[in-house]
Amino acid sequence: MAAVISIRDAQEKDAAQLANLLHALFSIEADFKPDMEKQKAGLSMLISQPEHGVIKAAFTEDGKLIGMVSAQLVISTAQGAFSAWVEDMIVHAEFRQQGIGKKLLQSALDWAKEKGATRAQLLVDIENEPAIGYYRHLGWESTQLNARRLFL
Repeated sequence: MAAVISIRDAQEKDAAQLANLLHALFSIEADFKPDMEKQKAGLSMLISQPEHGVIKAAFTEDGKLIGMVSAQLVISTAQGAFSAWVEDMIVHAEFRQQGIGKKLLQSALDWAKEKGATRAQLLVDIENEPAIGYYRHLGWESTQLNARRLFL
């Protein structure tokens, strides 16, 4: 029997639990390094600016944080509208395969649509085959773009 799960916007009081989930996520991604203080700071910035972004968080009936996803708005000149960057998608291992990730993503996409976004995009680690397959299953398409970054 599946656990009773609620999804809501993350609050500042959730930052420590959210940072723990990010630690698990960043531990398996080659491009990121777990750093609790940096992650807490980033989470607080996002939570405190709800006009720009949101963190959707999934909780068990007893209040345990078991999943999260974030979405942030950017202006797309190609779309002539807002676009949403989706990041930080993770569901605790023991709660996977229950539809929680799908509900989290849909909640974030609903938020983005309400804000006027007409497209969403995300990055996925090229070695994370389960995540690649998961997003493909949900209808996310690959693009011809290749990500680049530069630290400032």
